[in-house]
Amino acid sequence: MRKASLVVVMALTTAACSGGETRPTTPDTTTTIGPAAATPERVPTDHQGSPIPPAPTVPSGPLAPEVIADLDLMLGDIGNTVDTAAIARLGESGDPRIAWLFADLLRFTQRGFIGQTTVAAFEDLTGAKITAPLPWAQVTDRLIAWDLPSPPGYVGWKRLLFEFFEPGWSPFFDDDDATIDWRWISWGGVLMDDRPLDATHRPCPEGCIPALNDPEVTDAAGGDWYPAEAIVFGVVVNGEARAYPKNIMEVHEMVNDTIGGRRIGLPYCTLCGSAQAYFTDGVSEGFEGADTYELRTSGLLSRSNKVMYEFHTRSVFDTFTGVALSGPLQDEGVALEMISTRTSTWHDWRTAHPDTTIVAEDGGIGRLYPADPLGARDANGPIFPIGDVDPRLPVQEEVLGVITPDGTAIAFPVDDVARSLADGELVETAGVRVITDGAGLGAETLDGKPLATHQAFWFAWSQFHPDTGVWTGVVLGG
Repeated sequence: MRKASLVVVMALTTAACSGGETRPTTPDTTTTIGPAAATPERVPTDHQGSPIPPAPTVPSGPLAPEVIADLDLMLGDIGNTVDTAAIARLGESGDPRIAWLFADLLRFTQRGFIGQTTVAAFEDLTGAKITAPLPWAQVTDRLIAWDLPSPPGYVGWKRLLFEFFEPGWSPFFDDDDATIDWRWISWGGVLMDDRPLDATHRPCPEGCIPALNDPEVTDAAGGDWYPAEAIVFGVVVNGEARAYPKNIMEVHEMVNDTIGGRRIGLPYCTLCGSAQAYFTDGVSEGFEGADTYELRTSGLLSRSNKVMYEFHTRSVFDTFTGVALSGPLQDEGVALEMISTRTSTWHDWRTAHPDTTIVAEDGGIGRLYPADPLGARDANGPIFPIGDVDPRLPVQEEVLGVITPDGTAIAFPVDDVARSLADGELVETAGVRVITDGAGLGAETLDGKPLATHQAFWFAWSQFHPDTGVWTGVVLGG
């Protein structure tokens, strides 16, 4: 029986986005949204622009006993060895459902003999050729796009692998009633932020993305340290405005704060280009031990979107929607109320909101923040797998996402809308009007009721709202 040592590959997979993407023409009216469905003749492509081959045939029913035995061999002693002979046999099993576990294993072992054996087994099992030098993203893109079912018992095997690297994830796997789609869950390259509440000013000793709690703030004049044209994420609650500098948010990706007498949590998914804000003081009846939820970063991703959780209950949340997916808060049906986040330059924000505060240069914790912590990390497109991409816009086109009162999702391309508003045009469709006070974009109903909005990359908005319309500004028909 051939076995190999488990080698952990910590580097993130990089990818290049497809070239030659087309954009709708610059809008010259304000009335329409594009159709949500892509044409059936379109050949699916991943975020690298590579065609996705047809899905393999998938059997139904329980796994064969010999497949179960080989999965136990592959993952049962994960801390010491991986049975590569079992991997090879699984590649010949004829059951592509188990390819999800190949993808999970590849996330941690892309290089070396284990990785090579796993890729070969994936190719044997699915008929798909893998060409990427770091294959995990390409393998996972195909599985997401095919929407293959996971094998019976999938979560039990997956947890062996993931809990070996981070035991703190155990409560997420424990909840049998969770509505987490575990096929989409991957490791984000960092561990869980589970620091005690009285230690949130300290860094994570083992490497997490540390939430920033109750940062010190200054008035607008005290924010002269921040460049005028640099980006802030602005929030207004009960007339109180606050700006969160992008460079600080790129380091922490989560802030728990109090504004306008309300407690908020503000996750920033750098991979999705999405800063969102939720009220966290409207706690559920069964919530014990605190008067507010405490949002943290788990270290996990779901289709390139950060997975956040609530510290006290270990309940997982869908970061994009604010809906609890596991734990006691899911049992109580908790859905956080989202409030608008404006993406703006610091100059424009403080001009529109002269009484604003801004997070202090050191965050109030004596830390030095680089001006551009991520550099050009995302310049070539998503660096994590997202499956098939919606071709209506380039994957990292920035859109303003809006959910109308009747539940319709609409994406407004930010650059196009900004040009239309600058030209004095109205941007209205489906009962929604896009507005600006000179500091980023927001939205309201046609009778002036504010709607919660945030900006995001197109790939993120479209995959979490697959039926979304796209504002084109082009009149269809007469």
